[in-house]
Amino acid sequence: MTSHAIGTPEQLRDPNYTPPLAKAVPLGIQHVLAMFASNVTPAIIVAGAAGFGFGSDSPDFPMMIYMIQMSMLFAGIATLFQTIGLGPVGARLPIVQGTSFAFLPVMIPAVAGQGVAGLAGLMTGVVIGGIFHFCLGFFVGRLRFALPPLVTGLIVLMIGLSLIRVGIQYAAGGVPKLGTDDFGTFAMWFPALVVIVVTLCIKFFTRGLMSVSAVLLGLIAGYVVALLMGQVNFGNVGNAAAFAPPMPFRWGTEFNTAIILGMCFMAVISAIETVGDVSGIAKGGAGREATDREISGATFADGLGTAVSGVFGGLPNTSFSQNVGLISITGVMSRHVVTIGALFLILCGLIPKVGAIVATVPINVLGGGVIIMFGMVSAAGINMLSEVRWNRRNMVILAISLSVGFGLQLEPTALQHLGRTAQILLTSGLLPAAALSIILNLVLPEDID
Repeated sequence: MTSHAIGTPEQLRDPNYTPPLAKAVPLGIQHVLAMFASNVTPAIIVAGAAGFGFGSDSPDFPMMIYMIQMSMLFAGIATLFQTIGLGPVGARLPIVQGTSFAFLPVMIPAVAGQGVAGLAGLMTGVVIGGIFHFCLGFFVGRLRFALPPLVTGLIVLMIGLSLIRVGIQYAAGGVPKLGTDDFGTFAMWFPALVVIVVTLCIKFFTRGLMSVSAVLLGLIAGYVVALLMGQVNFGNVGNAAAFAPPMPFRWGTEFNTAIILGMCFMAVISAIETVGDVSGIAKGGAGREATDREISGATFADGLGTAVSGVFGGLPNTSFSQNVGLISITGVMSRHVVTIGALFLILCGLIPKVGAIVATVPINVLGGGVIIMFGMVSAAGINMLSEVRWNRRNMVILAISLSVGFGLQLEPTALQHLGRTAQILLTSGLLPAAALSIILNLVLPEDID
């Protein structure tokens, strides 16, 4: 849907303008479609890493449903924090919030094979990390000097590289400890390949909403193929409730220093990403620079949304960049349009049957989608690095940070004699790479050619 007949040019650039309801509702649903796959995928991955089985025939199916349900519910609630606001909280701009991929390199090892016990420590870390993220709103603008394209590009590249293995494992049929007897067979790979091919075709041979929703449509195509191949099980979908409210501290609480530190560190990265998204929305949608009030308000909303999500067993939230691009496509800057999308997400999050249907997506189908999504994260990092002036100083910073970070992730036993906290933080790969790049960039002189 384009901006034709929705409003005058001045109205379309106004965040406070409300288009006619017949136009606003479809526009709001567009925003949900653009972010839906990326929003629920981290919840499925974390649940799988914790040991909850995939498929409706798994005894852990209700737990998987709950995590998907929370990813939708609190994406909607966090989006309302942005669009409607609450005191200083919220940018009052059309910013869509959703579960962040950036935290996965920290979350996956934190919960690996630990079931509910792992989620207790993770959710406690999410709550504390969200509070820390909220506090960043008071001075987020002052942090930008420490995160030039060299650092941010490397961090984004590391996020993508650290997750690509997960995509390949899923496409082949599961991770080793959850792997099926036909792991790696053509029957497993075929639906994943369908997802990839259909996504590419839709992305590059269509326009508008179709192109923006390419990954979601690719997943649907792969799902249909898997269904025809007998890989989809609806066994327990009928047992899912028609309505269920969120439960505070569903997984319990446990203070894990490594997870808390990891969440706080990633909050800094997420806050800087939000600054970029707010700037992009203000520039692309309204043709102006973002105000300090909008930047700080958006950061407050990020943190509050994450903390509240963690209380109810949800994952960290951040602004979604793909929806920034959607605003440029539609030409509609109205925050009330995004509010409608948020209400739709909240409604879905309160209906477990929606989560149950999403949870029937076979792991190999999901793998095809995440291969693309994680690959695009890596590509985004490379794109950011293209802005760097590649002298010897910057090449050394990249070389050392990437080698140490990626190397520790590939060979975690290199740190087997360290304490558990240090192992979780360092073998994620992302945190040591990010810390090294930030420190080296601040310490090394600029005059090395």
